[in-house]
Amino acid sequence: MKTEEALQQPHTITHLHKAAKKNYQYVGFLYIAPWLLGFLILELYPLLASLYYSFTDFSPLKAASFVGLDNYKHMFTDDRDFWNSATVTLKWVIIAVPLKLLAALAVAMLLNRNLKHINFYRALYYLPSIFAGSVAVSILWRFLFMSEGLVNQILAVVHIDPVNWLGDPKYALYTVGLVNMWQFGTSMVLFLAGLKQISPELYEAGKIDGTNVFQKFFSITLPMLTPVILFNLIMQTINAFQDFTTPFTITKGGPAKATYLFSMLIYDNGFRFTKMGYASALSWVLFLVIIILTAIVFKSSRYWAHYEDGDNR
Repeated sequence: MKTEEALQQPHTITHLHKAAKKNYQYVGFLYIAPWLLGFLILELYPLLASLYYSFTDFSPLKAASFVGLDNYKHMFTDDRDFWNSATVTLKWVIIAVPLKLLAALAVAMLLNRNLKHINFYRALYYLPSIFAGSVAVSILWRFLFMSEGLVNQILAVVHIDPVNWLGDPKYALYTVGLVNMWQFGTSMVLFLAGLKQISPELYEAGKIDGTNVFQKFFSITLPMLTPVILFNLIMQTINAFQDFTTPFTITKGGPAKATYLFSMLIYDNGFRFTKMGYASALSWVLFLVIIILTAIVFKSSRYWAHYEDGDNR
């Protein structure tokens, strides 16, 4: 009898281990249940629903009727606003992203010093990003650059004629784009973290070799920061394609639709004209453009992004 009990005991222990492992798995699912439910209900379902609605004529006032590719045909052949907003959005990304990254890198390098109260200055420079996309900030910006705003008043002091910053199509997009450059805090923090990771020994070796400030920047700092630049470039590009609040609040797409971003086109068709099916098709085109451009940036990074382990991925 003792021999039989001895033989059965290991099997019992194994069975208990398996049962305990299953219980731990259930506990894990319980912990992620809020996120999982949020993802399924608030993200995955709307995503798939919008894909279906993009092939329909749908509005809140009537049931969806399947129209196939008609929304996409109309978009590329008949909708003049589509091509205008696509061009404006591309210009917006080209203006906003480089300006923001350059400003973020410049300020990060200034704040990468052992100065008194440096943490206070870092927090101060990050503060504008807390209000990113804020309606209040956008309204303030509009007042600053209006015809009789503070900027033109300052220009008048130095005898420069006032500029129609927001009313002239030549200047409007650049003026609104300055708001994005001003809100560089998140990118700045990431650049600052990257700068902290660069070994001081590299700069010491460069100093021994007689390199000047510019040579240190282009030969040491910039190559070592390329992984951070890659991340910031991708994230800021995605954000720029989806920008809405700031340009909508300041110009509402004007003048002459010079700041009419793609997000405004989606908003107008979906909520002003109640063309939800067509707005869904526009959203999917924007989604695919973002995916393609992100993939291109990732693919190109093997030629310019450098990692310490030598793996350019």
